This record gives sequence, C-alpha cells and structure tokens, in this order.
Amino acid sequence: MSKIKLGILGGGEDSLIGILHRVAASMFDRYEIVGGVFDIEHARSLSFGEKLQLDSKRIYRDLDHLIKEEAQLPENERMQVISVLTPNFLHFPMAKQLLENGYNVICEKPLTTTYEEAKILQKTQEKSGSIFGVTYTYTGYPMVRQMKTMISNGEIGEIQKVDVQYYQGWINPLIHDKEKRSNTWRLDPEKSGISCCIGDIGTHAFNMAEYVTGMRISSILADLNYLYEDNPMDIDGTVLLRFSEKVKGVIRASQIATGEENNFTVKIYGNKGALKWEQENPNYLYLLKEDQPLQVLKPGHSYNSDFSLEGTKLPPGHPEGIFDSMGNIYLGIANAIEKNTKFEGAFPPLAEGLRGMSFIEKTVASHKKGNVWIKMNDK
Repeated sequence: MSKIKLGILGGGEDSLIGILHRVAASMFDRYEIVGGVFDIEHARSLSFGEKLQLDSKRIYRDLDHLIKEEAQLPENERMQVISVLTPNFLHFPMAKQLLENGYNVICEKPLTTTYEEAKILQKTQEKSGSIFGVTYTYTGYPMVRQMKTMISNGEIGEIQKVDVQYYQGWINPLIHDKEKRSNTWRLDPEKSGISCCIGDIGTHAFNMAEYVTGMRISSILADLNYLYEDNPMDIDGTVLLRFSEKVKGVIRASQIATGEENNFTVKIYGNKGALKWEQENPNYLYLLKEDQPLQVLKPGHSYNSDFSLEGTKLPPGHPEGIFDSMGNIYLGIANAIEKNTKFEGAFPPLAEGLRGMSFIEKTVASHKKGNVWIKMNDK
C-alpha cells in the first residue's frame, strides 16, 4: 500500500510539537514526510530538512512557493495532506489557502484566533470537500476512547457531574518578570489570539468534556485571572458548565499552578458509577461504583472496546503515551483520506475546532461582562 504524502508547515528544529507530529505520522506506516516549510528563515528550514533526509527541492521558501511547485509534480508524487504547526495567528490564512488549493489539512489547536475566522474556514472546507483534522491530542489515548465507549454504552448511567482540570505551571517563572511576559508570544494577542490559558489548554478541557460525554455544553460562566494589569492574556481560569438544567460541570485551567507539569484530569460522574482518567498516568482508567471495589482498566486487554484496541500498539503492561495518542489521530485521518474510516470520533474534525473557538471567545466575554452566564449555542 502506497503511503500518504505529508507536508509540514512549521515544527522545525526547536519545536516540541514538531517532534510529536513527525513521530505520530510515522506510526502505522501510513504517511511519508516529503517536504514543507519548517522555519520562517529558508536557510534554517533547509538545514532542518537535510537532517530529516528530505529532498532539498521540496523544502520551500514559503507556502506560496510550496503550492506553486507541488502543482508542477506528477499527481501521484504531490503532497496529499499538510500539517499546520505554526503559531496560532498563521493557522487561519495557511489552512484556508491549503483548502482552496485542494489539500487535506491537519491543524494544531486552537483552530484560528477568532470564531469568525473559524466559520470562514468551515465554509471553505465544505466547498473543497477536503479532510480536515484538528489535533486535540488527548482524544487519541486508548483509555480516553475506552471511557467514551463506556459512557456511550451507559455503563455509568445518566451523567450528573463533569469535572475537568488542566493545570500547568510553565508560565509562573515568566509572568512575574515584566520583560519576559512582554516577550512571550503566547502572551501576545497579535500572535496568540484573545486568550492564553483558555485558548491553549482550556480548549483541550472543553473538547474533552464534550468528546467523552457525547453531550454539548449549552452555557458557561467564566472567572479568569490575568495577575498583572499590563498582561492582556488570561493565565488561569475557572469555567462553570451547564450541559442541561440537571447536568452541570466545571473546567479548571491554570498555567500558574506552581510545580505542575501537565496535570490533565477528567472525571465523569453518572448515577450508576464514575470514570476517572489522568493524562500523566494515561494507561489507567478508574471505574467507581457504589458498594463495589475500585476497578482499574488498562489498555491492550480484550475487555476493552474495539475502538480502544485499534489504537493500542503494544501488549498489556507496556506504557503508551502522548506520541501514541497523536499517532492514533493521524491514523484516523489516514483512514478518512483513504475513505476507510472505522470509528466515530477517530479524529477531531474542523467542527470541533470551531466549537473550541466559540468556547474561547464566550469564556473571555463571560469574564469581561462581570462573570455572567453566556449561551454556547453557535451563531
């Protein structure tokens, strides 16, 4: 079977996210990285492409050059899908141009810097018919997919409470230094959009809450923290959630949780039981039921769903992690490109990125209006 030809925008020498995507694309032997634009400076991009042992002729100066030169190649040699791994403000123009030229797209989150841009992107994708995946990475974990399946099957009953926490501490050393916080791109609205914490990690929590429960959040109330008056971007926040009048929840997100690394925890409580999952210990899914011992489910066992097992690459007892999670998303996109989609929720589509942008804007609006409830219904 011939491999899907993949191009990459961004994700160069010093990019953590670039490594994650390249490793993910190599899993399952479904993609071949053939070129791209890895850095804004062409010399650095060329140097990095050489380290990846790519043909220097396909390390392009910019996106315009890439589109022009790829069109000159025989159709069976051209890039079929391109990953956009650039800072947030470049997601929209790059993804839009790629869709308009017939490419399938894989895009980092947040999808764009505004909800209006995201709506334009959705219309562009609908017109193009291209596959578009947004890398809400954590939905690729086998035990997250097991959680989704168990909730869908009614194993914890009717959902009553949703509690999602995403705590990091990486901004803490920067935020208290005026010069450092002024020179960090994630705290620059021109490059990052209107939100830092909610836009970066709160959107993961929002997506996860809707992904595993299969429900849509109907309204939110937010309280954000900026810490310093000259800092225009939130770095901490709490968001109350209403799925319905009887189903409530909370998202707690922070980048100033001192000492925390990547503490993403998901807890779903039903009237017959509960499920808990922690990103830092991703191979354990905890099932709680009244008057029964705590159960611990792990990946790779036959008791798991087909959806969970499809994304499990190692025998039981062998840890799998975030590279595997992203790899499972790339697998889902590969299946879609080859019209071989197997499972509902195999990758986050553009529509989930659109919902994420709506959540970011409504969260900021709720805070600025005095911490009021705002409906999540899309415009």
